[in-house]
Amino acid sequence: MGIFDLFGKKDVTDALQKQLPYNIKTEFVPYKLKANSRSNSTLFVNIKNMTNEPVLSSVVIEVPDTLSFDQTGLQKAKEVRLGTLAPNEAKDARIDVFSGPATEKGDYTVTITAFIHYRDYAHVLNAMKKRNLLQVV
Repeated sequence: MGIFDLFGKKDVTDALQKQLPYNIKTEFVPYKLKANSRSNSTLFVNIKNMTNEPVLSSVVIEVPDTLSFDQTGLQKAKEVRLGTLAPNEAKDARIDVFSGPATEKGDYTVTITAFIHYRDYAHVLNAMKKRNLLQVV
């Protein structure tokens, strides 16, 4: 008998840590940025809960130094809190990615990390990471 049994809740942490928690779909529109100038692309992220339990979810997106999430070029990471996702529920996030005068031609890796939290957003139970390439021409 666990501590959760006393309060009528079941302990599902082992099950949530062993399986893939999310299905992550991403898309850039437009799919390329302009080099050495100010341009932007919108990253659409679709997160689907693949577990059998409702989970508190958030997504952190990180870009390399020459890209950013604002026009000034200072913000390199962005967190989107999705709230509680029911089993098989999906939510979308929309994030703008900007290039600047220092952005050279090439492929840049954008990292998307989806987290399962417990109690609040400060406690992480499981995470899943996906990397996408954003082309700058």
